[in-house]
Amino acid sequence: MAKDLMEWNPEDEKTWESGNKKIAYRNLWISIPSLLCGFAVWLYWGIITVQMLNLGFDFEKSELFSLMAIAGLTGATLRIPSTFFIRLAGGRNTIFFTTALLMIPAIGAGIALQDQNTPLWVFQLLALLSGFGGGNFASSMSNISFFFPKKMQGLSLGLNAGLGNFGVTTMQILVPLAMTFGVFGGEAMILKNTSGTLIGKIPAGTETYIHNAGFVWLLFLVPLAFFSWWGMNNIRASHVSPNISGPVPSFFKMTVMLLIGFATATFGLWLMLPEAANGSGFGISKWIVLPIVIALTVFLLKLLPGETGKSLKHQYRIFKHPHTWIMTVIYTMTFGSFIGFAASFPLAIKVIFGFQHVMVDGVMTHDVANANGPSALMFAWMGPFIGALIRPVGGFISDRMGGALVTQICSVVMVACALGVAYYMKMAYGSATPEVFFVPFFILFLVLFTATGIGNGSTFRTIAMVFDKEMAGPVLGWTSAVAAYGAFIIPKVLGEQIKLTTPEIALYGFAVFYGVCAILNWWAYLRPGAEHKNP
Repeated sequence: MAKDLMEWNPEDEKTWESGNKKIAYRNLWISIPSLLCGFAVWLYWGIITVQMLNLGFDFEKSELFSLMAIAGLTGATLRIPSTFFIRLAGGRNTIFFTTALLMIPAIGAGIALQDQNTPLWVFQLLALLSGFGGGNFASSMSNISFFFPKKMQGLSLGLNAGLGNFGVTTMQILVPLAMTFGVFGGEAMILKNTSGTLIGKIPAGTETYIHNAGFVWLLFLVPLAFFSWWGMNNIRASHVSPNISGPVPSFFKMTVMLLIGFATATFGLWLMLPEAANGSGFGISKWIVLPIVIALTVFLLKLLPGETGKSLKHQYRIFKHPHTWIMTVIYTMTFGSFIGFAASFPLAIKVIFGFQHVMVDGVMTHDVANANGPSALMFAWMGPFIGALIRPVGGFISDRMGGALVTQICSVVMVACALGVAYYMKMAYGSATPEVFFVPFFILFLVLFTATGIGNGSTFRTIAMVFDKEMAGPVLGWTSAVAAYGAFIIPKVLGEQIKLTTPEIALYGFAVFYGVCAILNWWAYLRPGAEHKNP
């Protein structure tokens, strides 16, 4: 087991080159695949729901969209307590524990997907537990931020986030392929609609092993838990984790804090979901519920007793810093868009282009299968692939050009692309041959994903430069927590607008938000006289 680091100062060039650099990169290379698996387990419902539709699971399309939304809201909410794990529990303890927890939803999904009669509430519970993977990002980014000097923050955090986010693409490629083999046993199911993988379409009537979507991640999670325990370090320096306990007390603290996140997320979901989907039926707006969930989570965490509560109150200083709130909005534009589109892209392709939109007895219908439609599982991985892979490039460029300038360029591109996607969505959803609009729709979406990736890398640089070393880690965790609600908001909004037959309205709304972010970024960091000029 790697030793705890009693002192740590990456800004000291001599100690950095004499050994600290090697330690920092070792922690980074273990952190990346652990985070990758977290993203995969969090967002694999985007692929699983497409295959459930192809297999004829007896659920409404809106119910399938709700599974992604549940995982999205829970994962985002769990980022709030995860933001503060490193100071309370240390890096090694945190990454080991949070990686091991991912085995629970993975095993559960593998079991539940073997039976088409599994009730909706079971899948909802498993989507809730998949939120473990979403929460991991906040603690992972906070941990890595402490290991590297300021001049390398854009690149190191870009690598961790970008290659970690690569879990979305890895999942979108690996899960469809894993479904084609009976490698984990169990009974095969028969496709009722054409499916697909990276290598081509799979015709209806073919056997598929959908439960492998859960079991396959155990091949990675088990060894990664071992590597994180034996290869990573806790930093006990005063500005990082000065008062951490042993592993068991640390695991207990994290469990209590995660349970608070689960409780508030479940409460929020109950307020929003209809009775048919095991909710209250109150139908309270998500725009009211989300602030309640966030505020309630922060408040309940603050009430924790002893050293835990004391440490949290110390870290809550970030909420008094005005740039915490500015960067929260800007970070949401980039990462929130990336994660939300990654979660909803496969099912959106399936629903918009996989069905003909034709008039039947004077009524527009959207349930006639389109034999010429593109396979969602063949194309959906490309957007998250580009967005994740280019994130370190965004950090690298920002270390040289300045983070705010790069963010500004990306925000303008995102406005234009969102408007273009909206136009082609509208054309496709009113056409009997929607496939003719797929290519421009797809290309614009790829550019949109590219802009979210580069822009996300640039925000890492800005945060590292605006905040001091002690605050930068928690701020990264907090901003990523709020931004992660994009994994809930975007699938929810798209699902609602598709149900209303106006999917383009969702993209118009996103374009307006991107425009507001461009104005905010210019005012805070690029205008003459800005306190922090192009950080």
